[in-house]
Amino acid sequence: TYLPAAKEGDKRIILLNGEPIGAVNRIPTGSEFRGNMAVGGRVAETEITTQDRKICESVASKLQQDGLYFVGIDVIGGYLTEVNVTSPTGIREIDRLSNTRLGEEVIQWVETQRKINR
Repeated sequence: TYLPAAKEGDKRIILLNGEPIGAVNRIPTGSEFRGNMAVGGRVAETEITTQDRKICESVASKLQQDGLYFVGIDVIGGYLTEVNVTSPTGIREIDRLSNTRLGEEVIQWVETQRKINR
């Protein structure tokens, strides 16, 4: 079923160890209904809402149990629509729009985990 809110874009939220660390809104352009950057969608700054945080909390423990620590989830109109575990793109766009350095945060987390688990 099509979600009418998809016209306004889908929100990619990056999770690190179950915690949301950044988000970007991906907005469809032209006749394309998908907002994916790979098909020409444009990106816009966005906030992580209370509803987004509830969604993140609802999936966090299962992701951690499955060893999925770096994940991108997609949210449309307050609904979880996709969980991306192999290529959670969007960090560069979030960094550019929000003046953050999420890539460095992810690498630092990985290095810390490596030291802990030696």
